[in-house]
Amino acid sequence: MDPTNDPNFTPPSKNREIEPTAPSSKIPKNAPIQPFVLADLGVAVDAPPPHPSHQLPPSSVASSAGDIYRSKIPRRHTELSNSSSDEEKIEKPILPPTIKVRASQIADLEEVPHGIQRQAKTLDKYEFPTHRLATSLSDDSKYPLVIVACGSFSPITYLHLRMFEMALDAISEQTRFEVIGGYYSPVSSNYKKQGLAPAHHRVRMCELACERTSSWLMVDAWESLQDKYTRTALVLDHFNEELNIKRKGILTSSGERRGIKIMLLAGGDLIESMGEPDVWADQDLHHILGKYGCLIVERTGADVRSFLLSHDIMYEHSRNVLVIKQLIYNDISSTKIRLFIRRGMSVQYLLPNSVIRYIQEHKLYINDTEPVKQVMSDKAD
Repeated sequence: MDPTNDPNFTPPSKNREIEPTAPSSKIPKNAPIQPFVLADLGVAVDAPPPHPSHQLPPSSVASSAGDIYRSKIPRRHTELSNSSSDEEKIEKPILPPTIKVRASQIADLEEVPHGIQRQAKTLDKYEFPTHRLATSLSDDSKYPLVIVACGSFSPITYLHLRMFEMALDAISEQTRFEVIGGYYSPVSSNYKKQGLAPAHHRVRMCELACERTSSWLMVDAWESLQDKYTRTALVLDHFNEELNIKRKGILTSSGERRGIKIMLLAGGDLIESMGEPDVWADQDLHHILGKYGCLIVERTGADVRSFLLSHDIMYEHSRNVLVIKQLIYNDISSTKIRLFIRRGMSVQYLLPNSVIRYIQEHKLYINDTEPVKQVMSDKAD
């Protein structure tokens, strides 16, 4: 989040009372996110293929392939599952996310009554959400990773959802980490930005979006419930407190506990704001990039790699930064969504139906006004 939208923003060079971040001793020392090379795999690069006798028999391959396509789309309402089904009453371990579509995701999830996890509206009733956090690693040779996205999400769009999936693909294909959960952390209402709906509405829209379309994403309301703007470095410290200090990390199959790496998921525009003078405190940038790390999703026309090369602090921590290239460009922005709503235009297929219905029911964004410069900006949120 851009610190200049804090109503009490003071340039770091003039602010002598910056709230301290968590000490290094409280944050697990994980490996950098930098993609591995062939030598890291621990096997001979030019080794011969395995002997046929060691491979799976054709029948087992066929049966496993058949499992992938065995699910069918329900045709009648009686075939839809609900939150009170016997299957859900059986406590099962939560596995890390995969690209495979699970049984609970068949049909149109936006219409299936699975039940929605609701976040508290007051800080005294707040509980950290873990209902989709993996309870153990599926591969002990990998390091556990939780992805956190901070932002306005006013409203949340399909791009916000896709960013997590793109990050999941990149991490699975390029690194030695295993994603065990993902979180949206909407900013509080004290973040003064035009077009920002009240925090409880944005939290609820995020809940509707990810709870009905994803099997591994969650919403954490802690930041949105604060009575002032919370710096991103402190938000990441909050996740470290909940995951590594209170819950002692995650279990491996051997029964040992392993510290969880936490990384910030951000768009290229947020990263560019880190290069603006006297906006982000250097100590915060060192804390975010050095102690945690950053996953950067490129936007159309942005040259993030050149920016990383030219930014001294980012270059220093470049091994803890992973740039994710969009293979299919998606430039949906919340700013344009709000404009369409004000003009009475369709936003169908730009954000989940459940979110559209929520906006309509609560008459959000209809009477708002925003500067033309903000609406037309290439860096619209």
